[in-house]
Amino acid sequence: MSTPDPLLTVAHPHVHELEIRRSRFRCLVAEATDETAAHALISDQRTTHPKANHHCTAYVLGSHREIQRSSDDGEPGGTAGVPMLDVLLRRGMTNTVAVVTRYFGGIRLGAGGLVRAYGQAVSQTLDLAGTAALHPYRRCQLRADYADAGLLEHEIRQTSADLRTVTYQDHAEFEVDVPEADLASFRHWASRTAGGRVHLQVGDRHHRR
Repeated sequence: MSTPDPLLTVAHPHVHELEIRRSRFRCLVAEATDETAAHALISDQRTTHPKANHHCTAYVLGSHREIQRSSDDGEPGGTAGVPMLDVLLRRGMTNTVAVVTRYFGGIRLGAGGLVRAYGQAVSQTLDLAGTAALHPYRRCQLRADYADAGLLEHEIRQTSADLRTVTYQDHAEFEVDVPEADLASFRHWASRTAGGRVHLQVGDRHHRR
């Protein structure tokens, strides 16, 4: 499966509110890297605004936008979550959550009016939040003897790799994110570091800032 380029997420969380025929549509857009984080953001909005009539949601996650979810939360089917999701996809977003909290103003908007309102709320909020590009990385594991651990950590910090974790079990193990464009040179570097005693395992591709 090919990955659309570029992948984007929101530059920073943002809240924007608009009023349409007395109904208030309060939209939050924020970054989330997995469904647990997405659900936490949605739950927080429900807790913060318990008297709202609806909390409609949409999110897109993954390097291939493979996770796509939406909810109308009581609005007529297809009038809220789907148009919100459509905006995220048209904008090339991933790892992005949108929550539109609606306070009903007493005037019914009809199906077409709701589709426009929810889509507009997300679109305007994304404009204000701005976007940030997500770049391809490979999650790699490096394993070395304890005697080489100090040298290896020092050397890793001189490369373009991002050192994430260091653990000590039978060996010293380092988890790093390597920019995909630098993977070939990183393999070469690993093969000659510490006299070739470093074991490198290249993991899955993912995207991050």
